[in-house]
Amino acid sequence: MSTILCELDSAVAREVRNAPDDGVRSQVWQLLGGMYPSGNGVERRQAQRYPYPQLITLSPVSIDGLTTTGRNLTVVGKHLSEGGLGFFHPQPLCDRLVIASLEAEGGRWFGFLLDIHRCRFTRHGWYESGGKFLRAAPSPLGG
Repeated sequence: MSTILCELDSAVAREVRNAPDDGVRSQVWQLLGGMYPSGNGVERRQAQRYPYPQLITLSPVSIDGLTTTGRNLTVVGKHLSEGGLGFFHPQPLCDRLVIASLEAEGGRWFGFLLDIHRCRFTRHGWYESGGKFLRAAPSPLGG
């Protein structure tokens, strides 16, 4: 039995050392090409967007932009810019005005008053939303 395991381990090691085959390489580049299309497409946004695959906490607030009005919701970041934020979430949002809390190094939290102005249902059963930063705000999760 141990001889068989050793032979399998050797076969796996050889496979890992070898470069990916053309089928793997082709599929990876097709995925990347769909995510990052080349060309000189016209960019409507004024601010450069950066991938932001981090968890973000949204805290609904009243019109004053400070008083929390509901339960926090954790969402998955998509992109971040100086002007706003894009994210994914599994259920519809009830609030348009939230404080988005983003965790920084050392456990610090940055808060942004966010006006969520777009939402669309994806074919994978999640929602993709985005909004504009109105101003910096204290994070309900701490400073």
